[in-house]
This record gives sequence, C-alpha cells and structure tokens, in this order.
Amino acid sequence: MASSVEKAIRSAVGKGLDMVASHNRARLPEPEGGNPYLTGIHRPMTSEETIADLAVTGSIPEALDGRYLRIGPNPVTAPNPADYHWFTGDGMAHGVRLKGGKALWYRNRWIRSNAVSDALGEPRAPGKRSTRSDNANTNIISHAGRTWAIVEAGGNPVELSEALDTIAHNPFDGSLSVPFSAHPHLDPATGELHAICYDAPTMDTVWHVVVDKAGRVVRQEPIAVQHGPSIHDCAITANYVIVLDLPVTFSMKSLLAGHRFPYQWNPEHRARVGLCPRGGSGADTIWCDVDPCYVFHPGNAFELPDGRVVLDVVAHETMFAESVQGPDSRASRLERWTIDEVARTVERHVLHEHGQEFPRYDERLTAQPYRWLYSMALPSDGKGLSISDTRLFKHDLETGTVATHDFGTGRHPGEFVFVPRPGELAEDAGWLIGLVVDLPNETTELQILKADDFGGDPQAVIHIPHRIPPGFHGNWVAAAG
Repeated sequence: MASSVEKAIRSAVGKGLDMVASHNRARLPEPEGGNPYLTGIHRPMTSEETIADLAVTGSIPEALDGRYLRIGPNPVTAPNPADYHWFTGDGMAHGVRLKGGKALWYRNRWIRSNAVSDALGEPRAPGKRSTRSDNANTNIISHAGRTWAIVEAGGNPVELSEALDTIAHNPFDGSLSVPFSAHPHLDPATGELHAICYDAPTMDTVWHVVVDKAGRVVRQEPIAVQHGPSIHDCAITANYVIVLDLPVTFSMKSLLAGHRFPYQWNPEHRARVGLCPRGGSGADTIWCDVDPCYVFHPGNAFELPDGRVVLDVVAHETMFAESVQGPDSRASRLERWTIDEVARTVERHVLHEHGQEFPRYDERLTAQPYRWLYSMALPSDGKGLSISDTRLFKHDLETGTVATHDFGTGRHPGEFVFVPRPGELAEDAGWLIGLVVDLPNETTELQILKADDFGGDPQAVIHIPHRIPPGFHGNWVAAAG
C-alpha cells in the first residue's frame, strides 16, 4: 500500500505530465484526409433512439428470447480530429430485444461518463469512478443477472439497466480494487469470470482477476511484467489463465506528445506467453517465449493429454507501429499456438492466411477441445482494421477447411456471436447473430444466420433504419428464466 507521501508525489508528477500532454495535444496536426474514425462508416451517431416493432425479413426463431447487445465508441460532442483515437471515444451501447418471433425494440444509449452527462446537461451518474477514466466502450456482457459495460486499462465497470440506461459506475459492489478488463471469460464449469487486467501507468504489474458467479471479486493476483504491456484479452484452460505479454507497451513519449492512447509497438519488449495457475501465485507463472506479434483476441484454449496447451489466436505482425488514430495492422492471420510448459516454447502453426478478427466459438466449450471457430474477414489491402471485409469465415479446425458467408458489396459485418439452439448439443447447432452495416444505404441489419447452414440465406434480418458505426464487441443475453 502506497504511503500518503508516495501518493502525493505521484499526484504531483501526474499533474505535471498532464500539463505537458495537454500543451502538446493542442499542437498536433490534423491527419491528412481527416480522421478515418470520425468519417465515412465511422461517422458518429448524434442522438439516442428508441424504435419499436422493427421490420423483419424472414423468421426470427421463437426460441430467441433476450437481447442482442453491442458497444463501441461514439463521441457525444465533436472531438478534435488531430488527437482523437478510436479506442478512447465515448461509449455507446446498442440493443435489440427479441421475443416471440418479433423484434420488440432497438435502443442506443451513451454510457454516462461524467463528460457525457455534462455534455447532455444531466446530473452525473452515481457510483465509484476510477482515477484513470470513467468511460466504458469496449465490451458489454451479462453476469450475475446484471448488464455491464466494461473497458480495460483502468475504468470501472458500468452497470446498465435492461433498457441500456446507466445505473451506476460499479466495481462489482465494491469488491474490485484493481482495474478490470474488456475481456473476462466465463468458465462454464464454475460460473466464474476470469480476466487479465492492467492499469495504464502501472508498468510492472498486471492482475489475474476472478469474479464469482454471484458477481463478487474473489481473486486479484498480481503478475510481474515490464514496460507496461497492453494485454487486451486472455484465455483460460482447466488449470491456467493465459497471459499474452506482447510488444505493445505504454509509451511515455507518446503520452507527452499529447496522444490519447499512449501505446506503441515496442520491439525491445520480450514477446512471451504466460501460463498462470488459476488458483496459484502469479510468481509461479510459466513464461514461454514467442516470436514478436500482437494478439487482440484469442479463440478457445485447452490442454492436451500430455500437458501442452493449445491456444488459437488472430496474430498481427505488428500493432500501433505507425498510426496514432487506431489499429494499424498490415497483416493478420489465424494461428494455432501449442505451448510446451516443460520446454517453455510456443510452436506457431498457420490455420488461415487471410486477414481476420473477432474470433468466436461455442462458449459452452470454453477450456475444452472444439471444432468450429467463426471470424470476421478483413480487407486484403492491408489498411488496418478501420472497416471489415464483406464476409464471415467458419473454420473447421478438424479438417482445415474454411466456409464463407458473403453479405454482398457495400455490406460490412461486425463480430458475430454464436447462440446454441435450446436442447441441442451439437457444436454448430445454433445461430450466429451480429450487425451488418449497409453502407450505400446508411442502414444497419441485425442478421441471424444458421451456423449449420453457414452459406445459406439468413434465417432472419431485422432492419434498423440508420447506420450504426462499427464498434467492438457484442453478445447475446438471454432473458431471465
């Protein structure tokens, strides 16, 4: 625990850094051609909407009773294009309520950070804020019967109502005392959420955080690192949480230059994968070197009978090496990593060369062997992640074949989530649900595909009469029993 003197010193140093960063931020040049995350398909929405009885093409499955939720950045006021970074925009949640074969409503609501409440002329939302940020814009999940907007690197979770209104900034009813993550993973065997969490200015520590099925934090285990790595996601197996300590790290130079997201590619940082015992000490993490790359999102992970660990990932050659507005990967591919805890090695095997992101699978099989993985295609021009291709991929990890669902010219999908059909245990017996932007018409569709008829026509298309800007993550939340 830091002493009062240490806290005072840190506060004074932090204020000095903020002054320098603010001064330099005002002098940043506007990007040539404008900021790509504020124009075109990314042009922010300017209002909150509630639309009832949405038009539907096809037939919504009667078994789908719940909400499809998606979140992403959407500035409430026009930001300065020179210093805007996609990852730091005000959070906006979108939801579609399905019941009885109908689309009852669409809603979008800004997450009420102090800045958003002030801009909208409202009283500030209650609850405990982090000293780093009170924005949440990266993922939206349900846990312990409640809805949470979450973010990494310092912000507390924000609890939302059924209708997506902000209830409170809520660090799991006061049980969380370290930062949280945008990517906790549910262990279906225990009902616990597992996450690897980091705090922007804390250079030497990340944490394994576990939230029990009642929504209380029961573990905050420190793990030693260097350079302040950005660890966006993790994975779990029966015995381990997997730590992706890769060469994107906190950059003081970037911070002082005024950039909102002060992380950069750091070739001096050792790339490694850690196997942290789920119930043991962070000091017992088994570290295995891997060739430099960056991973935002893994698929599933599991342990082999001989003790090795299998981890499927989308691996980017580099990340944040050039752009200061958003992700700038020139190449990504789906890979299977086999981690040998005895030899302390990581064997990388390419499963699919084409650029892609947002891998999802049947999460009933988390930490178990699995066959099917679904991902969003990226354009082949190597221009980063500012817009998706028009296709989804379905990977058969047993045969190595890849099926494609193409939505057509000008139609750009986001992340699709797998939802199993009730009562069916087959791994692809279910639906894939996600948003598709029809860019020429400035509209959006919530599409429901049959996972076991991947190339076929959608089972249902719910029509939303405006463009929802590309965001980050979406999930299906079934109605309470």
